[in-house]
Amino acid sequence: LLGHTRGHSLFSCEPIILRMCQDLPYNTTFMPNLLNHYDQQTAALAMEPFHPMVNLECSRDFRPFLCALYAPVCMEYGRVTLPCRRLCQRAHTECSKLMEMFGVSWPEDMECTRFPDCDEPYPRLVDLSLAGEPTEEAPVAVQRDYGFWCPRELKIDPELGYSFLRVRDCSPPCPNMYFRREELSFARYFIGVISILCLSATLFTFLTFLIDVTRFRYPERPIIFYAVCYMMVSLIFFIGFLLEDRVACNASSPSQYKASTVTQGSHNKACTMLFMVLYFFTMAGSVWWVILTITWFLAAVPKWGSEAIEKKALLFHASAWGIPGTLTIILLAMNKIEGDNISGVCFVGLYDVDALRYFVLAPLCLYVVVGVSLLLAGIISLNRVRIEIPLEKENQDKLVKFMIRIGVFSVLYLVPLLVVIGCYFYEQAYRGVWETTWIQERCREYHIPCPYQVTQMSRPDLILFLMKYLMALVVGIPSVFWVGSKKTCFEWASFFHGRRKKEVVNESRQVLQE
Repeated sequence: LLGHTRGHSLFSCEPIILRMCQDLPYNTTFMPNLLNHYDQQTAALAMEPFHPMVNLECSRDFRPFLCALYAPVCMEYGRVTLPCRRLCQRAHTECSKLMEMFGVSWPEDMECTRFPDCDEPYPRLVDLSLAGEPTEEAPVAVQRDYGFWCPRELKIDPELGYSFLRVRDCSPPCPNMYFRREELSFARYFIGVISILCLSATLFTFLTFLIDVTRFRYPERPIIFYAVCYMMVSLIFFIGFLLEDRVACNASSPSQYKASTVTQGSHNKACTMLFMVLYFFTMAGSVWWVILTITWFLAAVPKWGSEAIEKKALLFHASAWGIPGTLTIILLAMNKIEGDNISGVCFVGLYDVDALRYFVLAPLCLYVVVGVSLLLAGIISLNRVRIEIPLEKENQDKLVKFMIRIGVFSVLYLVPLLVVIGCYFYEQAYRGVWETTWIQERCREYHIPCPYQVTQMSRPDLILFLMKYLMALVVGIPSVFWVGSKKTCFEWASFFHGRRKKEVVNESRQVLQE
């Protein structure tokens, strides 16, 4: 129907190429038109249902009226044309029965009461409400910023509640809008390998605990639950590796001109489950680390014993599972789930910067501040005990060794977590630049307005995302260093020789009930 139409960001006259609007008293128009279509190709698609009425000539006023809306005459700057109300009423009255026969309804945007009360055969000129009256001759073309227009290929059914770049009923494209397919393939295998390593390490930690549940008591017990959380996180990433884009992306529909888009919201049950497990255990793992620093603080400063700390276990569990659970429910209610077309999982804040700030960055930063404060207070207190209170050499060595283990474990946890937080901060700071660059590169292909006065263009480096996924997974590996010792080797040897299997079963049941 149409020749090549380019995206643009100029308010300027352009030749009318709509077939229906040829041979009118004017031959130039401007876009966006009065119905907010951003180019003539889009306007032509919207006019298709009215073709039978025009071809059957239900009214001599119908075609001029349609063209006045879909391809308005381009006059001097500061003036637009509106069809007269009586022209609209005649077209509506004379064509309504024929429209009913073809199942075409009269759109709200074409209600006759919206137009000026006049009776002229062609649209009348109406001044635009501009700041100040123009005193000089208007320029031929005035630059405008149209903002982001959702391409036809990325439009989504309204009932799904999707949004992209603050435009409703729109979704980001799949595969990822920033990277090439070979880069995405490499990233997916990279994440898959790291998830297997983390899953193996955390599973080993948990199984070691089940072999001898009495060995890891408070203040060390939270390390086990921390390991369980990251075991689930790595399991979800491994599942995402196996699923590829089948859950994180909606399938394309060439017959409806729909491209593959990112899954959003809770309508996709598989995506919702992946999000719930991943987000819940990611937050729970961080809370358990904070609880670990609390138990160390209680043991180091007020000198609480293992039994005294264990009495607070119910409070610890309520906090560790309750806080992430509440955040997860809030996100489900707000419909903030988004598919990750790099890793294949579903998470939050991948395209919504506000959700990233308030539901990912804010909790993680809070956990780090609280945990580091308690950790430093505990280490300072233990060091004071070591210096001021004379101990036997054996106890002195044990205390020093314990402090070193705490320090090493904390560094192995904090460094990856701080890198992840740094990646998130960098990502949310440059997200707007990346998105503008993507629009600039694809606007002509999608036939949407190109960005106006782009001052900075940049694409993200794949290494940034690889680092984020790497550190998000390896943060669970430090747990294996805490259980790694000669005693662990001895316990595993005893277990495989069948010496403690019955005891392990009974003790494990007790712990799982706890």
